[in-house]
Amino acid sequence: MMTQLEKVLYTAKVHTTGGRDHGVARSEDGRLDVRFSAPGFLGTGANPEQMFAAGWAACFEGAIGIAASKRRVTLPADMTIDSEVDLCLSGGAYSLRARLSVNLPGLERQLAQALVDSADQTCPYSKAIRGNVDVTIRLV
Repeated sequence: MMTQLEKVLYTAKVHTTGGRDHGVARSEDGRLDVRFSAPGFLGTGANPEQMFAAGWAACFEGAIGIAASKRRVTLPADMTIDSEVDLCLSGGAYSLRARLSVNLPGLERQLAQALVDSADQTCPYSKAIRGNVDVTIRLV
């Protein structure tokens, strides 16, 4: 279900050529300039699954920060998120499977879990893949 947008906060503009095996993607502002290589093959580029894993983890960390500020909780400086995105093949169809492992050292477990749960509800990446990708988010 699409919601009525109030305001577009940012539009990423990226031009991509060559696809996932030997492609190049460059953002309009020049901040992103990445080469692609297929997963498991020789090459110096990243692959789309790595890019998605990095973007989702960064966004999720921001969502945890929002949840923490609403609760007036200071996040640990050594907070980390490890992300994994699997490219899967089943019956000739490709799909993704994804996992986040969130580490919030020093926070009481119940509070840390509440922050992770809140972030999952507000992170745009989590919302975008909900119901479409097999996702596991765990507090470590």
